[in-house]
Parts: sequence; structure tokens; C-alpha cells
Amino acid sequence: MLVSTTTLIEGRPVKDYLGVVTGEVIVGANIFKDLFAGIRDIVGGRSGSYESTLRDARVTALDELKAEAKALGADAVIGVDLDYETLGQGGTMLMVTASGTAVKLG
Repeated sequence: MLVSTTTLIEGRPVKDYLGVVTGEVIVGANIFKDLFAGIRDIVGGRSGSYESTLRDARVTALDELKAEAKALGADAVIGVDLDYETLGQGGTMLMVTASGTAVKLG
């Protein structure tokens, strides 16, 4: 399944537009990640645990998007947009959404 943030796939014209597809993931922050991230805020450095969680959430959202497109018979998803939002009291949850247009290519 081809996935692109652009509105076309070079050399592959869109034959049919099948509709908007999405993938959504909401993950909660872990108390130990928060503790170690707080320490890194003080001493500096990157938070590998948060980066890993964010990467996993993005991959899962894109996997859901591709599964929805495949169920429609799509060859590709174009115009993909990724959004990140914090939710919950104090921003303790992270939502990652992926959306795009499922298409059949020529």
C-alpha cells in the first residue's frame, strides 16, 4: 500500500477516489516515563521513552489508515496528514491521527 503526503503518486494517475480513511491512536503517559522525562528536563537530553511511544503511536495510526484503505480496495492513500494532540487533565494522554484519501491508481 502506497502512502503519500502528496496529492498524487508520480507516474500513477488516480483512476478512482474511494473516500477519506483515518487511523486514530490515544496513548496514556506512564508515571515512570514522566519521572525520567522530568529528570531529563533538568539535566538536558532527549526522552527516548517518549519518542518511542510517539513513534509507536504514529506507526499504529498509519497501519489503521492502510487497513481501512485496503478494505475499500485501494492501491494507495494520498494527501495523508498526521496530527498530534494532548488530551486529558494536564495533557496526560496523546492522540495521534492519520487521515488521507484512499484511491485506485491507473
